[in-house]
Amino acid sequence: MAREIFETKRKALKINLNPEIYGTFAEIGAGQEVARNFFNAGAASGTIAKTMSAYDMAFSDAIYGEEADGRYVSRTRLKKMLSHEFDLLTQRLHGDKYCNKKFFAFADTVTTLNFTKTNEPHGWIGLRFQHEVGGPTNDIIVHVRLLDSDNQLQQKVLGIIGVNLLFAAYYYTDNVQTMIESLVDNLSVGSVEIDLVKLNGPLFENVNQRLINLYLIAKGFAKAAIFQPDGKAVQIKDYLYKKNIILLRTKYRQKSLPNFDLFNLAVEQFKKNTGATDADTIVLIEVLMGNVLEDTHEITDEDLQEFASRADELCATGNNIIVSNFRRNNHLAEFISTFKPKNIGIATNVYNLKNIFNSDNYNKELYTNELLSYISGMFNKNVKLYAYPYLLKKENKIITTHNMPVSEEAKPLFEFLIKNGYIIDIENYDEKFVKTV
Repeated sequence: MAREIFETKRKALKINLNPEIYGTFAEIGAGQEVARNFFNAGAASGTIAKTMSAYDMAFSDAIYGEEADGRYVSRTRLKKMLSHEFDLLTQRLHGDKYCNKKFFAFADTVTTLNFTKTNEPHGWIGLRFQHEVGGPTNDIIVHVRLLDSDNQLQQKVLGIIGVNLLFAAYYYTDNVQTMIESLVDNLSVGSVEIDLVKLNGPLFENVNQRLINLYLIAKGFAKAAIFQPDGKAVQIKDYLYKKNIILLRTKYRQKSLPNFDLFNLAVEQFKKNTGATDADTIVLIEVLMGNVLEDTHEITDEDLQEFASRADELCATGNNIIVSNFRRNNHLAEFISTFKPKNIGIATNVYNLKNIFNSDNYNKELYTNELLSYISGMFNKNVKLYAYPYLLKKENKIITTHNMPVSEEAKPLFEFLIKNGYIIDIENYDEKFVKTV
């Protein structure tokens, strides 16, 4: 049975009329958009103890403390806001009037589109709440990217997400997938991207954090998720911003581990070519979800469990893992380029290149246009492909870019990419590590 989606005003009013739910709203950066929805719904005095906005940095620092990195739209700032506001609730609200209340502190720190439209609108939104009267606290923290091209629309989206979050915390926590889905209730497709969810507290002690962030991709709320070697999800922009990035793509349900012998050579060659160091380089292994999304249209719980298991298996190798829905290298490169990396290296098999530069795999009339589109998207921002060879079994011959078959239509472009160092053969490989095709 399909879930009934309540209108935003109805959600806010239902919370306002619940005598147990009571708390504060602290919002920085886009107006008091969430609190506004509760005021407009009516009976807000039953829910709101306080609302506030500390827009001036001096006031914000005086209330919540300074940030070591100087950033105000950050998870650390949000967590300070949640702690400060919830502590004030418990310190100041005592007596019979409050003895049956489930307290909450809602906070967001957001940057919406500026006047010149030169910034990247995004924000951190969080809720600290009691699930039971007098009980321990639980946290829900999400990172969002606001995609509308109008500041007022972005503010409206933020207000709706805030209402959805508070409603989900009190009415949908018995089903975490429903809780996540409901965050975009009453929002138009393409208005927001949710690329990280963090849950903490006894209410969520049995929740698999990796499954939640994989679910974001499966539902189309996010394009990718990154997990550190310890398995913890990280916010992609914070993790990749202005770093050197080298990445190996792997397929869903690939039974064996990646060819680390050749990938490690690619990493070393990438560092040598770019001057990258261990300190400023992020090494990623990708697990591709995109082909499953396209084939089945609906990812099952079993699929998510398999993705989580595969991510765990690869994290155990000591690597960062990115799970994505990018079927093509150029879409992946375009995505990573938005984080202003210094250099990007993508390790791939020459066999995959052979397919790209073989016109027989495409509609002949459209091939050159599709190839140009692929190349322009692929190599737009310091991107290089590091190609490792394969052994052609029927001829017992190792294939590199030097003897790879290329269609006549594509030869000039392929030779240009090779000559100018956009596609680079991995050097000094041991033939015993080359896989047979």
